[in-house]
Amino acid sequence: MFSVGDKIVYPMHGAGVIDSIEEKDILGEKQSYYILKMPGEVKVMIPTAKAETVGVRNIIDKSSADKVIGILEKDETQMDKNWNKRYRDNMDKMKSGDIYEVADVVRNLSFKQKEKGLSTGEKKMLNNAKQILVSELVLAEHASQEEVEQLVENKINTSFMMFRAEEIQPESVVNKFIPFDGTMNE
Repeated sequence: MFSVGDKIVYPMHGAGVIDSIEEKDILGEKQSYYILKMPGEVKVMIPTAKAETVGVRNIIDKSSADKVIGILEKDETQMDKNWNKRYRDNMDKMKSGDIYEVADVVRNLSFKQKEKGLSTGEKKMLNNAKQILVSELVLAEHASQEEVEQLVENKINTSFMMFRAEEIQPESVVNKFIPFDGTMNE
């Protein structure tokens, strides 16, 4: 059971604070609901009886937040080359509600975006995963959304440069058009 003021995570939606616990009559059924105040003044109602079943949990502590940020500093994990399978795998990670898995999705998709770009579906997934990650880190780190967003971007950019920059060598434009093997098309 959670109480008013508790900071909790609702998988696929992000972190927020329980604003109140209210009894509501919806479709003729009376139930108790957690009224969760999310970033951006969004309010979400979660039936108290089903909260644990749907994966609602307390937010991470400061040391866990440091470990999450550490995930962003690592090299990407192996992802399927087939975009459809990769999308399903990443969706399963996000649905798990595990912040470490969400951080993994953010890092991996960010790397892929920098290397090749993402499909529209994967761009939406990356934005959603970032929102979930940032919302929890804001509460865990007692920081502003802007500070956490900047921290996440900086960590990803640094790790991308460390693990990928040497692999991505832009092909010289001159090499594309002028062969250096001594032959010239005349």
